[in-house]
Amino acid sequence: MNRHLPARPRRAALVLAAALATVAAAAPSALAAPAPAHPGGHRPGGTLILVGGGLKDDNAEIYQEVIAKAGGAGKARIGVLTAASVPESQDPDAADPAKCSNSACNGAYYADLLRHHGAADAQWIPVDLDHVDAADSDAVVAQVQSMTGFFFGGGDQYRYVTTLLHGDAHTDSKVLAAIRAKLADGAVVAGSSAGAQIASGPDMVTGGDSYQALRDGSAPGYFDDATKLGYLPRGGFGFFDAGLLDTHTGTYGREGRAVRLAADTGHDRVFALDEDTAIEVEHAGTRDETLRVLGTHGVTVLDLRHAHARTTGGRWSVDGVRYSYLTGGDRYAPRTWTVRPAPAKDRLKPADTAPVPANHDAFHSIDDPDGTPYSLSGTARALTAQRTRRTATATTYESGPAFTVTLQRRPDTRAWTLDGATAASFTDLDLAIAPTAG
Repeated sequence: MNRHLPARPRRAALVLAAALATVAAAAPSALAAPAPAHPGGHRPGGTLILVGGGLKDDNAEIYQEVIAKAGGAGKARIGVLTAASVPESQDPDAADPAKCSNSACNGAYYADLLRHHGAADAQWIPVDLDHVDAADSDAVVAQVQSMTGFFFGGGDQYRYVTTLLHGDAHTDSKVLAAIRAKLADGAVVAGSSAGAQIASGPDMVTGGDSYQALRDGSAPGYFDDATKLGYLPRGGFGFFDAGLLDTHTGTYGREGRAVRLAADTGHDRVFALDEDTAIEVEHAGTRDETLRVLGTHGVTVLDLRHAHARTTGGRWSVDGVRYSYLTGGDRYAPRTWTVRPAPAKDRLKPADTAPVPANHDAFHSIDDPDGTPYSLSGTARALTAQRTRRTATATTYESGPAFTVTLQRRPDTRAWTLDGATAASFTDLDLAIAPTAG
């Protein structure tokens, strides 16, 4: 579950009326056959652009890449889905254009923003909790089929399950089946925060904080306690199957929960996305699938193929995790587990001899008034610049027990730089997490 967007410049009722008028005008010849049951994947062909949340309005790199993949400026037609937002009926500020933050307002906002960045057209797809039946409307399917790309907004990813996957039935609605087919035929599907998370396959994360995840473990479901690590075993739309996904990673210190969920559910890889940052997945689902990082921060890749998790005396620990952090322009090949740094980056020659700064809040605890976002990746980047030290540690802000994260340079650890002194990206640090002795 993620925060809603800020106030939007249109009244929800007017937006809904316009969207329904657009749907009513859809050509009958574009109607689709009834959707099959959700297959947990898609035919290969299209592009995914998955953003870790916090996408800034002026992030031209990401918005313009969505538009480029949808046919280019002046040609792209983007369908906007915001069913993860509260519907108009649940928004106390629905009538106030300065405060409204519901599916219709947010749909209009994203549509305006995409047109601002060069889309020929962008339309809200009027499916939300107030209009669940619209997900199986032939007229809305016709609207979807007229689009060349799609953008899923943030909120609560389970609302996408409810509206587009028939809830517990977990079968494709007609609208989702049409989007799945468009992706297979080469369209772009983008999403931010919950809109990225819903692209997940099995064991989609539903909430939780890192410390509580390390202490208590995970459980299937959604929980009122936002700190409890939950997951949905049947997952989301299944567009992305190269590993688990997580979002808002550095801002909320979610690396710990990502490691714990992967270990608990038997996954060997996690892509944990920072805010205002995306992975662009080209040739999605094919043997040629590649990932490229876009945006302002980075993407954490956690490799658990050689990890060992254990519980001793009721306390959980893990070692053997390989930790990589990729930033703008870096590429990753999921099938070969290999990284190609951006051409502008040079290999970092470690030269720093100062101690790695102490880190007493590895996962940026919400309870720490002096906490720092991007805490763990900051410690890791400092370690890769060290000439003499091969190990660094960070501890959790919470105790009872506290946990220590140990990072260690391996013979195959590599780092790349833009300025010749600090690490922009790195690969293959060894990561271990264990309860602190004492």
